[in-house]
This record gives sequence, structure tokens and C-alpha cells, in this order.
Amino acid sequence: MYSKILIATDGSDLAGEAVEHGLRLAESVGATIVLVTVTEPWSPLEMADDVQAGTLDAIAVYEDAVARSAKAILEKAANRAASTSVVSETRHVKDSKPAEGIMNTAELEECDLIVMASHGRRGLQRMLLGSQTAEVIALSKRPVLVLR
Repeated sequence: MYSKILIATDGSDLAGEAVEHGLRLAESVGATIVLVTVTEPWSPLEMADDVQAGTLDAIAVYEDAVARSAKAILEKAANRAASTSVVSETRHVKDSKPAEGIMNTAELEECDLIVMASHGRRGLQRMLLGSQTAEVIALSKRPVLVLR
């Protein structure tokens, strides 16, 4: 049925449940997985605020912070995958909208299914990430399994 499953994660608790579900599914059908997290490009407005606050190289500081965050998110998911019989790979998609990064990675990796949470964080971030999930559902050429 599925031979390669993409599991998107942002490190939130709900995304962790999607990782768990995706791992169980992959294990049951003998599929491999690609764990992906996406980090958005830096915002000029935020960078301007950081520079005004005294950060000399705000872009480098931002890039370093998102790289460390993505590494931690992917390591946690990869460690969970390593405790199963599922073969996994990790991908950090930089400077992309989450929906675009997820769909492009699924295409590039030739994944049969995308597994993701219905939303990630709370408040405004929840609304934005929820809209990213809706965008993947609406535009993906691949089946999407959404965990609520």
C-alpha cells in the first residue's frame, strides 16, 4: 500500500502524536519514513527590530536559532523512529512556507503518503499552521493523513 511515508513535525505535542501514528503505520505496512521539519524565512520586520535592539547580525542569529531548533526536533523524532523497526531519514527544509516545504519534500522523496498534525502551536501560530495543513490537503497530489 505505502512504501515511503513523509511525516511532518514542528516539535509540538500534536505533531509528536502524528510521528507516533506515522511510525506505527509505517511499521505495519513495511514502509520507510522521511521525517521533515520546515523553517520559514526570516522576516525583515523582525530583523529590523533585532538590529534596533542591538543585534549586529540578526539574520545569522535567526538562522542559527532555527537550525538548532530543527536539529532538536528531528533528533527527537529520529530517536523515536530508531526504537522501532522502521527505516527513517530526516530533512530540514529551510526558508520555506511549511505547506510548500512539506509538499516539495514529498514530491522529491517520492513519498506515497503525507502524515501531519491538524495544527501545531497555540494562538496565532495555531491558526497559521492550521492553514498550512489545509493548504497541504487542498494542493497535495499525494494522500494526506491528518491527526487531530
